[in-house]
Amino acid sequence: MTNNEYHIPVLFHESLDALQIEADDIVIDVTYGGGGHSSEILNRLGEDGILLAFDQDDDALANKIDDERLLFANSNFRFMINFVRYYDIMGVDSILADLGVSSHQFDAGDRGFSIREEGVLDMRMNQNASLTAHQVVNQYPDKELYRVFNSYADLNNVHKVVQTILKARREKLIETTKELVDLMRELVKGNKQTQFLAQVFQAIRIEVNDEMAALMDFLEQSVQVLRPGGRLVVIAYHSIEDRLVKNFMRSGNFTGELNKDGFGRVLKPLNVVNKKPIIPTDEEIVRNPRARSAKMRIAETEEEE
Repeated sequence: MTNNEYHIPVLFHESLDALQIEADDIVIDVTYGGGGHSSEILNRLGEDGILLAFDQDDDALANKIDDERLLFANSNFRFMINFVRYYDIMGVDSILADLGVSSHQFDAGDRGFSIREEGVLDMRMNQNASLTAHQVVNQYPDKELYRVFNSYADLNNVHKVVQTILKARREKLIETTKELVDLMRELVKGNKQTQFLAQVFQAIRIEVNDEMAALMDFLEQSVQVLRPGGRLVVIAYHSIEDRLVKNFMRSGNFTGELNKDGFGRVLKPLNVVNKKPIIPTDEEIVRNPRARSAKMRIAETEEEE
């Protein structure tokens, strides 16, 4: 499987240029996937450079590059600092996070991520994890279903979504993605149907993989791991995760509120590099429609005085 078959990297050149890689840098790629970004990072590193790459999906292991400069962690990036300490590489020069689901995960129907391909209700990025989409859809009480769809999707008919699921599962378990799609398809007609279905699947996927908590853990760890003047580059694909990234880069917390010391100086661990997010060109969106919602943000840790 080639890198492009596994995943088509979004904002590929823009994100790699943003890392500002030098020959002897230590770089972290927390979303290895098909190895597209990692391969080019290695190309830009010299023989003394180090790349630490993360991916919790066992399928990504098939794309592992044979390079002694690559340290590969088959783990969720929320445990980044543990591996950095293990390899004794604190003081990292740059970190790249290309968030979201890989093209491979969407296209592999048996993984349960796709609204177009039939498969079991799974949606686990870590295939060894215990919680599945099947459990969320069929076992969560109504209160928890309301929490999931209110928190992780931009829907104006959450009540109908939850009640439709509750009614259907009383008669029979909802086993496959097709069964869930067929249920949801009745709630929205016309050209907004695909977007609606994607939002429903997004909310369940985020819950299954605890994505927002993992993202917050990662962002907080990034400022501990990066050297002074180190760079953090993050590509987000929906407003929920992008808001967390934006707020953290701006203020060092997830509310976005600026904290000040007794002298009125703003207390924050990062300086925002690009005031507005970098987005794909029209040409890239034509080549790769999944790039449409991508937003890339860049920040740096404070330089030592």
